Amino acid sequence: MLLDVLNKEGDKVAQLEGKDEVFRVEPKEHLFYEVVKMQLANRRAGTASTKTRAEVSGGGAKPFRQKGTGRARQGSIRSPLNRHGGTAFGPKPRDYSYKVPKKMVSSAMVSALSLKVRDGKLKVLESLDIPEPKTREIANIVKKMGSAGALFVTYGENRNAELAVRNMKNCKVLRVEGLNLYDVLRFDDVLFTKAALEEVERRFGV
Repeated sequence: MLLDVLNKEGDKVAQLEGKDEVFRVEPKEHLFYEVVKMQLANRRAGTASTKTRAEVSGGGAKPFRQKGTGRARQGSIRSPLNRHGGTAFGPKPRDYSYKVPKKMVSSAMVSALSLKVRDGKLKVLESLDIPEPKTREIANIVKKMGSAGALFVTYGENRNAELAVRNMKNCKVLRVEGLNLYDVLRFDDVLFTKAALEEVERRFGV
């Protein structure tokens, strides 16, 4: 699998050989749902909370006598049936996170990368070094690549690029350690720096 290496102007400057076991496998798209669902579940705060009838203040006295009023019997004004009463079966803080097997996550990532290569949506940049943290710098690179939106994957810290994309809705810079399936699928193009691509091959290659 030969991949073109582009400069920031979008011109081809070299070629590198990508590993077939990372960029040329038959995509297993059914894994995308399982892994993305896990990622989104793990991001949930799980902090929603409501008060039960035991936690709402007041309600110690019986609101009216048991018999003779013609009304249904009531033992507390904090019953879920009453206004300002407790909530029945409401949410409580909980942990939504769970795990899927590591091999499934790896297989889903390799499938996504192969799919991007097949569709011409995965590109390799010579580097992502920009002189100053200006949004204009990243916007120009995206424009030269002919992309509507891009995920930039870098190896190591690239402070200028990370600051430059903060107010761009259609772009994101990720270090290769944070590469994840949700972002790979979410963005139109995935742009790896040469060093980041080599690290991905080392991590996911056989």
